[in-house]
Amino acid sequence: MGSIGEKHLSRLAAPKTWQLKRKGVKWVKRPLPGAHAMDRSISLNLVLRHLLNYARTNKEAKSVLNNQEIFVDGIRRKDPKFAIGIMDILSIPKIEKYFRVLLTTKGKIKLLPISENEANIKLCRIKNKTPVKKKIQLNLGDGRNVLVEKDEFKTRDTLVIEVPSQKIKESLKLEKGNLIYLIKGKHVGETGVVEEINKGKLIYKRDKKTFETDINFAFVVGKKGPVISLSEDKK
Repeated sequence: MGSIGEKHLSRLAAPKTWQLKRKGVKWVKRPLPGAHAMDRSISLNLVLRHLLNYARTNKEAKSVLNNQEIFVDGIRRKDPKFAIGIMDILSIPKIEKYFRVLLTTKGKIKLLPISENEANIKLCRIKNKTPVKKKIQLNLGDGRNVLVEKDEFKTRDTLVIEVPSQKIKESLKLEKGNLIYLIKGKHVGETGVVEEINKGKLIYKRDKKTFETDINFAFVVGKKGPVISLSEDKK
């Protein structure tokens, strides 16, 4: 059966990235282990109850998942403990609602409403690469793997893919002049233009000011502009 600590988390011990009230009900459901680290993801149960307010209880959340046909990156998901993370796409076609998982400037996980046309486009950062016979397997940050013929991609570059087909539409290199979105650090949730990369550090410009960050905090999202929506008022 397992103890309550194996199936649930104390609200006080829940990751700070979750937008939860720390007082009230003591326990929340523990997300299933998945591609995203716990502090970089959130369960569908908590999404429906606390971010979207589509359910008030665990029972209602299960009902929504069983009846509303909710998709993550184009694949239907029914398990309330299934975890979604940064850049994942949540789609509810029956009510014509589509969202992308991003971060607030305080580092909290949020759902950004997007258009239906954008709901089949996902950005995935290349975590590492593995030779597979005569091909290269790109291991992406969201746990998926993509096989390519040529070794033309670098670690930390971003792939723009269609979901759920995983067809590569474009690649975005982590290089000077390209636009990055910060997924950790003091300036989390902000964007900037790469100025310089040197020994694991990255210098970027935002609003005519320059800042330094860890290269691992930078997620390439475009060239002259973002290829996806990053805020509700502009792209």
